[in-house]
Amino acid sequence: MELIGSSYKGVTKNGRMEGGGEYTFPTESKYVGEMKDGIFHGKGVLHFPNGSRYEATWENGIAKQGSFTFADGLQYQETDWDYCDGYDRRFYSERCNGLRPAGESQLTDLHPPRVIPDGCYDCGDGFYDPTTRVITSYLGRFLRNADDSEHEWIVRTCRKAWDEVVVPPEKVLSSVAARPEETSNFNV
Repeated sequence: MELIGSSYKGVTKNGRMEGGGEYTFPTESKYVGEMKDGIFHGKGVLHFPNGSRYEATWENGIAKQGSFTFADGLQYQETDWDYCDGYDRRFYSERCNGLRPAGESQLTDLHPPRVIPDGCYDCGDGFYDPTTRVITSYLGRFLRNADDSEHEWIVRTCRKAWDEVVVPPEKVLSSVAARPEETSNFNV
């Protein structure tokens, strides 16, 4: 296990995970629950680094029945799902706590949002650097290399650290009009 970066704390039988235990993956995801013959078996919870979790009943390593809860407490429903549909695009925290005051837009479900390192993207489970194509956890630990498909998706859809100055249009117009080198005095 140590060879691939995972670890296990718990009961073993004949050198294999057996009974209750805690298995930590190299990605910092963690399974806490029952094991049998070295695999997930019985009741257990997968905890993800972003705070979300998947509670399930496992049979021979396969989840047979379970429920997913996002980090903000929203529980996924297979039927009658009305969150983030075409009619209501609010973040879950906005549904629970109300909208922010005018002028204080909420960019992510976290408020204030994470500060993204220069030139990088927040891809949901960490930061992505498009120059190296590496995704690191929010704590800076290597998660994975992005393939072409994931790179394209991140660049197209994820929030990026600003690398350019963004000025509201009304400020641009007033600053252009105030520049003396761009104004003319015509005497007619």
